[in-house]
Formats: sequence, structure tokens, C-alpha cells
Amino acid sequence: MKIGILSYHFPPEPAFIPGSLAEELAARGHEVRVLTGFPDYPGGHVYPGWRQRWHHETHSERLTVRRVPRYPGGAASTGARMASYLSFAGSATLTARRFLRDVDALYVFQLPATTFAAAGVLRLLGQVPAVLHVQDVWTRDGANEPGDGRWAARVGSAMTRIYRAAARIAVAAPSMRDLVVAAGADPARVRLVLNWTDERIFYPATPGAAARQLVRRDGRCVVMHAGTIGPRQGLETAVRAAAALDRTMDLVLVGSGTDELRVRGLAAELGAANVRFVERRSPVDMPELYAAADYQLIMLRDLPEFRGMVPGKLQAALSCAAPVVASAGGDTAELVERARAGLSCPPEDWAALADRFWLAATIPPPTRTEMGRRGRATYLREMSLPAGVDRIERLLHEAAGRGAEPASEPRGKFA
Repeated sequence: MKIGILSYHFPPEPAFIPGSLAEELAARGHEVRVLTGFPDYPGGHVYPGWRQRWHHETHSERLTVRRVPRYPGGAASTGARMASYLSFAGSATLTARRFLRDVDALYVFQLPATTFAAAGVLRLLGQVPAVLHVQDVWTRDGANEPGDGRWAARVGSAMTRIYRAAARIAVAAPSMRDLVVAAGADPARVRLVLNWTDERIFYPATPGAAARQLVRRDGRCVVMHAGTIGPRQGLETAVRAAAALDRTMDLVLVGSGTDELRVRGLAAELGAANVRFVERRSPVDMPELYAAADYQLIMLRDLPEFRGMVPGKLQAALSCAAPVVASAGGDTAELVERARAGLSCPPEDWAALADRFWLAATIPPPTRTEMGRRGRATYLREMSLPAGVDRIERLLHEAAGRGAEPASEPRGKFA
């Protein structure tokens, strides 16, 4: 097949799902054309050594990447993000007529950032069938800034149009199916395709002395949260839970984010000496840090839109055979419990999380190792790169009319 890929982010940005999908489809013999922007994430500035221009293509065997200019707005404000989204939509639409005109099917890595571009490209290409891989549904992004309701309405309206136009829709979590159907998608066209992680980085590792020294300071149980310290995670809950168990376990927070100062302040206010902060590390360092800890912590706040979300750090932990403690609801908790890969509790309940921390500390190491083994087995079976690409490839064939119309998928199934 000739397959087009439309993605707002693409490597060298940390966008391993569209990047690894493009490489794998090309390796399977398809001709793949990627339409994306110039790399600027997460800093909001075009990477050193790159210069935005109109005619920028790179070629490798069966894979062509075309980059178009966009306003590098980053996440500074809702207005800056929207300027970036709309500029990418204009550039992508102008380029798509020639670059994607004869593809058999178009894969869209569907973030809110891609919505306006997807709407414009699909309208321009007319009869080219599209497979949307929905990662997020616009609900509360930038909810504290003026004018957000207006932008949310525009993004929501554009999403509804492309849901109705898509030949197939893949959702990254089971409950997300309900959201896209409620937004106008045909239920018979919606399939579950769980995200994979960057398997070149995240795999079972043995911790070296430096990783152990960074993560551990005595023989106590260590629960580690790796990643963003922001409003979605609600890490104040974890700090309160850990403070109640200051002689039982350590909580290690690796990363940074907009809520870091507030979370640090709470730890200091509570006198939580067992809560430690480690600056952001390179992804390639993380498997050893995972292995040096006893559990990985998955946190999501108690908001309706998060019940249909499986955060990427869960796939990374499972791929590394790390047992998890999940303070989350919906699909994330269901997956952890069904895989028997760790412990879970309701979100934003520090007392319940303290109980899980206490239980985690009492579980003997061999049982923790078995949790990690079960989690990795679930990852390989249901979330791995080969499993995910198999499903996307099947949807592309169906969209292009090269496969039978599948029966509707039961709601709530992970695989």
C-alpha cells in the first residue's frame, strides 16, 4: 500500500508512536509518506540545527518525511498553542494536495493539535480514506485561561467532523470509545489499539551502582514516580500518603513540571523527609532507575476525561517488568488489576493511597518480581509494537477496501 501519515510531532521529537509506526510499516513493504512539522517539543523552540522552510524532505527506503513550517508556540498559553495548531493546519493543507494525493489510506495520529490539520487535509483529499488514532479528546485543555471555552468548542466541532468522515477510528483506551461515539463517530468503525512504548529504551534492566545510589538510601521500599509533575497527576495526594508512612517507605519523584514548586512546598510543610526529588533524567537512564525502585507510581486526577486514558508511563513500566501502584480510576486501574501487575486505589484519596503504599511495602520481593513478570507478559501480548502495528495495518487495509468489514467490537475489552 501507499500510506500517508499525518502527525503534529515526529522524531527527533519524543513521538515514538508515529515514528515507530512509520518505520515498521515501511519495513513491512509499504510506501510511507509522513507529513509533519519541524521539531520544537517540548521547549517550544525549533531544535538547534533545524531551520523552518517549505521544501524539506528526507528519504530512506520506502519512507519519505515532509516537514512544513508552523508557529513554535509550545505550551506557553492557549493562544500560542492555537496559533501553532492553526499554522500547522494551513501548512499541511497547502502541502497535502501534491504530497499525499495518491495514497491508498491516511493514518492520522490524532491529538487535539492535529485536529484542524486533519479536517483540512481530509476535505482536500476527498476520497482518500482515513484511520484516526485518537490519543486525547479535547475537554479541559488550558481550562484556567480566558477564551478557552471558545477554542474548546471549535476543536470539538472539528473533531466531530473528522470522526464522522473517518473510515476507521482507533482509540488508545477502552472508555475513550464512548467519548468518540458520543462526539459523532460510527460505533462500528471504532477499534481499540493500545499504545506501545519505545521498546528500544524501555525493557527489563539491571540497576547499576549509580542508579541504586540515586534512588535508594536504605532498605526501605521505594515507590518512584517518573515524569511530569503537573496538574494531571495530582502528586500532592502521593506526598500526603507518603508523609503518613515516613518510617515505612520512600517516595522518589523523578522529573519536573508546572506543579513542582507546589508539590515540593507541600512536602516541606508536612515534614515528609521520605519524599525526595530527582531532576529530570534522560529516557535512556530510566530502565535502570525503574529497576532500582520497587514500584512505579501511576497518578491521574479524578476527572471524567482521565477515566478513559492510559498514560504512557504505564506502558513503559510494564515493558520494563516493573510492578506498579496506580492511583487512578477507569481504564488504568482496570488494566493494572486485570494484569495483576500491581496495586490500585481510587484517585485523589491520600488515605487509600497510603494503605496501598503500606501494603506494597509488606509484599515480599519475589511476589513483586512476579507482578512485574505478569505486567510485561500483558504488555507483550496486548500493547507491544508488533501487536499495535498489526492492528493499525489491518485498519488501513480495511479503510482502503482491502479487507472485510469487521463486526462491532464489544465495549470494555482490552484486546
